[in-house]
Amino acid sequence: MEDIIYYNNLYDLYGDLLTEKQKKYFEDYYFHNLSFSEMAENYGVSRNAVFRQIHITINKLEEYESKLKLLFKKNKIIELSDKISDLKIKQEIIDLLD
Repeated sequence: MEDIIYYNNLYDLYGDLLTEKQKKYFEDYYFHNLSFSEMAENYGVSRNAVFRQIHITINKLEEYESKLKLLFKKNKIIELSDKISDLKIKQEIIDLLD
């Protein structure tokens, strides 16, 4: 379950860097909970082709995060903002992250 949340967070940050095909496969698998078999049937490809495409997409998302570290930085900022007592400033910081 933690992996799903992690990959969804990466997708939120880096999804625009993926191809349309990668986005569609990712969304079908992670958002619409389609199985590889269902996706293979929908796209007229093999189950293995779907698996490879999902694997490639996950690797790309992880590569972007390893280079840019946007999710790490976002989580660190949220962690630090929890220590701020001024609610107005805290909310402004949180709003910037959305």
